[in-house]
Amino acid sequence: MTTQSPVTEGGDRRCGRLDVVATPIGNLADLAPRARQALADADLIAVEDTRRTGALLSALGLQKTMVSLHAHNERERGDSLLARLAEGAVIALVSDAGTPLLSDPGFDLVRRAAAAGVPVRCVPGPTAIAAALSIAGIATLRFCFEGFLPARTRERRLRLAELATESRSMVFFEAPHRIAESLADCAVAFGAEREAAVTRELTKVYETVYRGTLGELAAQASRDTDFCRGEITFVVAGAPASVGEAAGSDDALLERVVRAALEYLPASKAAALAAAVTEVSRDRAYEVAVRFAAARRG
Repeated sequence: MTTQSPVTEGGDRRCGRLDVVATPIGNLADLAPRARQALADADLIAVEDTRRTGALLSALGLQKTMVSLHAHNERERGDSLLARLAEGAVIALVSDAGTPLLSDPGFDLVRRAAAAGVPVRCVPGPTAIAAALSIAGIATLRFCFEGFLPARTRERRLRLAELATESRSMVFFEAPHRIAESLADCAVAFGAEREAAVTRELTKVYETVYRGTLGELAAQASRDTDFCRGEITFVVAGAPASVGEAAGSDDALLERVVRAALEYLPASKAAALAAAVTEVSRDRAYEVAVRFAAARRG
């Protein structure tokens, strides 16, 4: 197995260096002094959006050369960035806000730079994931990050059905115009009584945390216009131990998954999905799917 030698604070200018730099998710005062120095020292900054990072650099009194690196050009632009690194350049990688690569571009560049033997240094700092978990009031001992749920209703509901027995707390990003629909779908897939918290505009002037059950939060999102504004991260408690341990015999869970799947799938495919999620036999899931499908037609 190939290992990378430790990176000193100054790095090795002969082979270049890639600095992965976390930037504020809202409050500029959260930028670490080390992150500011990394931006100041960089020969080039790879950014998700030149306008967003340009505003940050301007606030810091820095004038730096920027190159856009986003989901649509990452592979192509990576070639030229790797060439600059090979020439000895120090490149800082930033996203619009928070820590790069966490639902943001940069993975391909980091992976290729590491494979080429270029030192890759982390300059840690803010992330909405940790910020939301820290104030949600939901268990943080074990959690998983799901990023953005699918935008299409069918794919979103199927993904949530697959997560119905996840025992870890789950962290999601969501667009403000979809949060009400996503919470309603979560209430169906996980149960309306599952505990959750929705955070919006973290570290900004209108930072708000909504806590309650999925049913309560879905109802509030449907009537409160402020709920659906700004940047949103929400946390859902994991499935109770009884759900995970008794998935094979939990009729309520099986029925909930089947009902959600039948919205977009025929009975046979809905049964296959439900069987995989709940670990019951496919025959048992098919019986339930046929019964519910018949009731819907009747």
